[in-house]
Amino acid sequence: MSNVTIIGAGNMAGAIAGIASKSGAHVQIVARDAAKAAELAAATGATSASYGDALTGDIVILAVPYPALGDIAAKYGPQLAGKVVVDITNPLNFETFDSLTVPADSSAAAELAAALPSSRVLKAFNTTFAATLGAKAVGPNKTTVLIAGDDAAAKAALAAAIIAGGVDAVDAGALSRARELEAVGFLQLTLAVAGKIGWTGGFGIVR
Repeated sequence: MSNVTIIGAGNMAGAIAGIASKSGAHVQIVARDAAKAAELAAATGATSASYGDALTGDIVILAVPYPALGDIAAKYGPQLAGKVVVDITNPLNFETFDSLTVPADSSAAAELAAALPSSRVLKAFNTTFAATLGAKAVGPNKTTVLIAGDDAAAKAALAAAIIAGGVDAVDAGALSRARELEAVGFLQLTLAVAGKIGWTGGFGIVR
């Protein structure tokens, strides 16, 4: 049984907490808004903590906007050493919605891995919407979480928790594939913002 910490208390944090709780994991919700963290924890069977408190999870999922990653790495760097750290962000330019804000040869996950060299950084959840994680389906297909990372054991541990929580998981390759996953996430978000797909839809995988 895993111990999972989720930093964040938004829609994605809630959807991921539901999956993690269903998998049998002990889940901790950490957020700057302690009341919101406590509310989400009560709804998902988790415990809550304030941002800056100790992290209890072996798997730490960063369900926050991309600009928050630097502060998390600075505040929690020593605590995150040896842990599986999951970046779910899509580093979009939210003013124009026409580009990613990381260099073309990099990714948010690669930047996080450089900031946390002692952590086992993975990219996951950025190509799914909260609604499809909660429903566990994209149209007629089971929701699939794509996972990229350089640590096979870390990917296997996250995939096992995801699958036990009722959602499918696919190993998308090395952490360098995070760039492509962020491009897919970018496209999906821009389609949803333009009203061309719904927030209950998105890309699915047929196997």
